[in-house]
Amino acid sequence: MKLKLVTAALLGLSLSSVAFAEGDFTIKDIRVEGLQRTEPGTVFNYLPIKVGDSFSSDKARESIKSLFATGFFDDVRVETEGNDVIISVVERPILTELNISGAKELKNDQVKKSLEASGLAPSRPFDQALLSNAIVSLKQEYVNRGKYAAEITPTVTKLERNRVAVSLAITEGKSAKIKKIDIIGNSVFSDRRILKEMSLTTGGMFTWISGSNQYSKQKLSADLEKIKALYQNNGYLEFNLDSTQVELSPDKADIYLNINVTEGRKFKIGQTKFIGDLKEVPQQDLDKLLTVKEGDVFNRSKLADNVTAIQGRFGNDGYAMANINVIPDINEETAVADFTFAVDPGPKVYVNKINISGNNKTRDEVIRRELRQVEGSVYDMSKIQRSKERIELLGYFDNVTVESPNVPNTNDQVDLNVNVAERNTGTANVGIGYVQGEGVQFTGSISQSNIFGSGKAVSLSASTGDANKHASLSFTDPYFTVDGVSVGYDAYWRVYDPNNIDTSRYKTDTLGVAARLGVPITEYDRINFSLGAERTKVTLYDNSPFRYVDFVNRYGASNTTFIGTIGWGRDKRDSALWPTRGYIMRANAEAGLPGGDIQYYRLTHQQTWFFPLSQSFTLMVNGEIGYADGYSKTSELPFFQNFYLGGIGSVRGYENSSLGPKDTDDEYLGGSRKVVGNVELLFPMPGLKDTRSVRMSLFADAGSLWDKNKKWNYGSTTEDGGFKDELRYSVGLGLTWLSPMGPLKFSYAQPINKKDQDKVQRFQFQMGATF
Repeated sequence: MKLKLVTAALLGLSLSSVAFAEGDFTIKDIRVEGLQRTEPGTVFNYLPIKVGDSFSSDKARESIKSLFATGFFDDVRVETEGNDVIISVVERPILTELNISGAKELKNDQVKKSLEASGLAPSRPFDQALLSNAIVSLKQEYVNRGKYAAEITPTVTKLERNRVAVSLAITEGKSAKIKKIDIIGNSVFSDRRILKEMSLTTGGMFTWISGSNQYSKQKLSADLEKIKALYQNNGYLEFNLDSTQVELSPDKADIYLNINVTEGRKFKIGQTKFIGDLKEVPQQDLDKLLTVKEGDVFNRSKLADNVTAIQGRFGNDGYAMANINVIPDINEETAVADFTFAVDPGPKVYVNKINISGNNKTRDEVIRRELRQVEGSVYDMSKIQRSKERIELLGYFDNVTVESPNVPNTNDQVDLNVNVAERNTGTANVGIGYVQGEGVQFTGSISQSNIFGSGKAVSLSASTGDANKHASLSFTDPYFTVDGVSVGYDAYWRVYDPNNIDTSRYKTDTLGVAARLGVPITEYDRINFSLGAERTKVTLYDNSPFRYVDFVNRYGASNTTFIGTIGWGRDKRDSALWPTRGYIMRANAEAGLPGGDIQYYRLTHQQTWFFPLSQSFTLMVNGEIGYADGYSKTSELPFFQNFYLGGIGSVRGYENSSLGPKDTDDEYLGGSRKVVGNVELLFPMPGLKDTRSVRMSLFADAGSLWDKNKKWNYGSTTEDGGFKDELRYSVGLGLTWLSPMGPLKFSYAQPINKKDQDKVQRFQFQMGATF
């Protein structure tokens, strides 16, 4: 046997050897030696040669290159023996353990994900170069989060059977803090105005909570876009961010940001026009969607909203792939820009299939019944958006996404892929809270709003406090019929004892049952009905007012009431938690029906509007009225069905339930008529403007409460029976915080027209109460 040995380093890989006989020959057999875990078939799949091929030194080098490229081997040798080719390999060790310690800013799962992206993961071949590259990438992750001093120390431990364990000891160090931010080249907007747009800040009072002074590359990119939007939304069409320098102090503790800008001139909108295919949607419809008018200052966001509205209009008619290009024509001399909207509707699109994924517990039908877009119909963007909203409103999912990929080999069909991320819908809570004016409250509840994935809800709850105690059992089927008619049942027990908090001298103990029916009228409106029965026992005290004593003498200490209610609700808010636009309306009528001991009615109406003033400020306007009375000659309104005003929820700055009529002993009686108005300017808490857990407000409240025998005097005073039935006003500052221990509300209010007999309580709060 005659062999020739050639040694070469291929492409910077491990030192390998090629041994082959002189001259080319036809391969008779190929053998692989040195395999421990890798299957021979895997090697043959990657080899560029096979039995019967002509063999040469070039083929040998090509074979080594191909096998090294797999990443499975530390060394590869190619030899020949007669007309046979022998492949000798040394397999790389397998990474079997990956241990991480010291990671805090990045969770262990995030670290492992970063390492995996670099090719370092359990069950994969290990290579020192991969480890080095993975550490470099991981350090960059920390740099992007402002941790320039992060150190990562790897330890590689060899194990038996050609395996290794890798441990990474991470010392994150402190995040570099932003020491100074310089804006260079600005004259239109001051540094302070520009910095106000940024989420990154220098040190401040609340930065220990928000971390806004910790540098982040992602946050800086977002802030630069906000600065650009500030200028281009105020006319500076040619504004440019020239450069950004991030300088690090020698000790890697402080960061200095320099942002260089060119502001340019302020431009106005000139003429606007449409070109392209305008047959599918009438141009007059498109013209109505344009909110940018000739002579307006250029506003990038407003222009983008117009494009979105135009695309939506085409999407509503089935043109899901409509393309709207905005072409500016800039006149530098006049500082006027004309804009042309080039319209390309594309083909009309139909929905092929609707696929739902991620619902491991919730049944498909629970989600599908919320869909307004159906399979086989024309694509309708408004119906798809409404479908997404309705699925989110179920409350069963943390996230809902809807994608519309093209059906392969078609240009007029899409599938809808609805992906949901389920959340836990069953809860078991025990809590303690304090409501000012009502005292300490203990609560407990067990509920499941999506029992067995059916969409039905059951709950059992109880609470006890100084003034209120209750226990209730409830069941709701939101889709009793396919049309969305809901049915529900309630059983409850309530004790109300305002005597414990020195508000009124009586106590009621109520046991009741009710059945509910909800009928959807439109996408946003629902009519609700209920019918129930209550048994109420009234307890009086030695010092109870005469009207309470008189009521018990006439109707008895215990009475049964058959209660019927009808309500109309409309909810068009953009969010139930932090609304910024839209409104919510509730109108309800409740009556004690014939056949019971007492016949009465209560009418209430409440409407709340939200107006976005800017990205950070929202104006809320609320109005509420109530009217109650008996409706038969032998019956009157029970005093325990009166309205009460004062405190958080009505007119802040006055003690809870302290407004309105009193008796001669200065006891609060409540009233059968009420009116309440609130105006609030909602805004983020300074230093926490990017969080959705804390919000402040400036407010003005007004309200009045009176009885049916008294006329409502707007701005005047009439004295009768020891009280004055006029409006009360207050202004103040409020704060709402969704804290880890439950929702909190605080307010400080200054009464405007306080009277001598009024009880003032300027600072008020609720803790652990629903709002």
